[in-house]
Amino acid sequence: MTAQFTIDESILPTALIEYDQWICWDEQERNGKPTKVPITPRSGEFASSTDEQTWTCFDNALEYAETGDADGIGFVFTMGDPFVGVDLDDCRDRETGAVDEAAQDIIDRLDSYTECSPSGTGYHVLVQGELPDGRNRKGTIEMYDSARFFTVTGDHVTEMPTMVARRQDALTAVHREYVQDGIGEQPNSDSGGEIAQEQAPDIDLDDQELLKKAKNAANGEKFERLWNGNTRSYESQSEADMALCCLLAFWTGDDATRIDQLFQQSGLMREKWDEVHYADGSTYGEKTVERAIAGTSEFYDPDEASTREDEDDAHHHDGTPSAGQQEQTYLTEKNRLLRERVSELEATLEQKNDRIATLEAAVCDLQEALAERESEIEQLGNQEDTGGDVDEADSAEQTMWTRAKRLIANDDE
Repeated sequence: MTAQFTIDESILPTALIEYDQWICWDEQERNGKPTKVPITPRSGEFASSTDEQTWTCFDNALEYAETGDADGIGFVFTMGDPFVGVDLDDCRDRETGAVDEAAQDIIDRLDSYTECSPSGTGYHVLVQGELPDGRNRKGTIEMYDSARFFTVTGDHVTEMPTMVARRQDALTAVHREYVQDGIGEQPNSDSGGEIAQEQAPDIDLDDQELLKKAKNAANGEKFERLWNGNTRSYESQSEADMALCCLLAFWTGDDATRIDQLFQQSGLMREKWDEVHYADGSTYGEKTVERAIAGTSEFYDPDEASTREDEDDAHHHDGTPSAGQQEQTYLTEKNRLLRERVSELEATLEQKNDRIATLEAAVCDLQEALAERESEIEQLGNQEDTGGDVDEADSAEQTMWTRAKRLIANDDE
């Protein structure tokens, strides 16, 4: 634990306090790095940004943190509230207060409630609005509107508003300029990172033309099967989703927005696509597109295709990412799915073990009850031999069976 948490709640926006979406957090070291672990106020158990049963009102969260049982409080973003959180990391000098240019530009343009992060090296900006579609983070800038919690320090930046202002236009512009632009780019070789990804060409084809070319390519049969929702060649629909997204990444030139729009027209589309499945607020669809783009380094080139005498002639691009890239993407995704499945099975096994333990305890209770009943019957039998009341034996037997039924009923519950 750090020093006991205190906060001037009069600084916090009233609009935020009114929502019962508050938790506490505790800083713990994981894999050698400090991590803010969400905690359920009062119980001290692990909290979840997707489980409202672990949240509470502001007063309860503050009271728990002020006892010293937690390092601070946090607010959970959901689809049911109007808030968007903009997280600016590693942009402020803790000693001098100097702010880097990009972070200051974002803060000024959003012009809403802003506070320093717990570390003092970053900022949290809260606005009202709708987070634009597309990626939600790039570098040290992240944006969230659901399934995520923000630490709340009350360390308000004095020159900024104390209210959470509605800033849709500014939010859209900041998202486009600082987060969305450059999607799919890779570090270049000069930066010491991986070899730069091949520059994706502009694909100036409407959806119908693009789909026609994809279906007429050398692997067009495979594309059409996936497009129609046929998952026959894959162990799970998730693998089929990834395969179609890899193909769409090739045909669209890594255009994440267009991949998403086209996929939603396919036979593979399902509700899961738009469901939040990750702690950073990303949906299943967003992550699938992101992985497909990361695994695609070759693209359809309309200019190159137009120089061919026959577009159906064999070419080293047959409408798919390179075999190595595609295989690596599939293996990565398959390993992830297998890990998820193993986790599910382990959880199921743990539940079954708990059930077995409960049943074994119930059996022991029943055995004790049976032994006690037999003892009572024997005693009543002795009383009968000496003139005791037989009805008492019947009553005792009925009492014991009633107790046994209650034990069974309690176990079933």
